[in-house]
Amino acid sequence: MLGKYENFPLSIHFFEKFSSTVNIKQLQQKLVQTLRELNSKTCYFEEISIPTILNSEIIFEFGIAEEESFNFLDEQEISRVPSILGRSSLDFFCVIRYYKYHGEKKSALKFDYYIFRTNFAVRELEFQVFHKQGPRYITPEELVAMIIDKINKTTSKSKKILHETTDF
Repeated sequence: MLGKYENFPLSIHFFEKFSSTVNIKQLQQKLVQTLRELNSKTCYFEEISIPTILNSEIIFEFGIAEEESFNFLDEQEISRVPSILGRSSLDFFCVIRYYKYHGEKKSALKFDYYIFRTNFAVRELEFQVFHKQGPRYITPEELVAMIIDKINKTTSKSKKILHETTDF
């Protein structure tokens, strides 16, 4: 089933809840579209976090769950998403690739691998993040903060769609 990872880990490394001003389907659509736009995008470490690696860049790869595996979020997968909008949760995979520059050359460093579940309720979005492996150059908190920031930037400047909540 698209959007559901059957082997989602029981141990969660990071949990955060947000309130939302849009309905579940719209929020899911914005989330999936944001992850698609981030796919294979090259960023500099400074754009996401305090750099732990100087002279480096980051490339994100996101996938959506389908039973026991994940599918890269490309245009083909995006076209399948409308059929699952409105579900109470969606699962994703994220690979964060790190590259360090040595003059003109760049070398690959170890990658981070995350699995995260997004749970949706009326006016709420919850992230449950599991760090599968890697050096955690980008923390789960920073990953979620970047995604939320990108979602909020897709709306009008005067209206954020997601706000952090503290009432768990």
